[in-house]
Amino acid sequence: MKTHPYAEALYEVIPVAADEFSVKVSIEGTYPTTVSGFGSEAAAEAWIASHKSRVQAQSQPRTAFRRSGPAATTK
Repeated sequence: MKTHPYAEALYEVIPVAADEFSVKVSIEGTYPTTVSGFGSEAAAEAWIASHKSRVQAQSQPRTAFRRSGPAATTK
């Protein structure tokens, strides 16, 4: 199974101004990216938690779709 690119990411909240924060996202072997526009440190931390949760959900193995019962026929 292939690992999600952000599964091992490091996150850092960076103060930009008095009421503005950014999140630096670093993945080994790549240049870090910055997500900006958070009005508080708490909002930036909440985004990190949400992003980690999405990455974890997307990393779960998926089961193949299986049809239950006979296929419907159209006349």
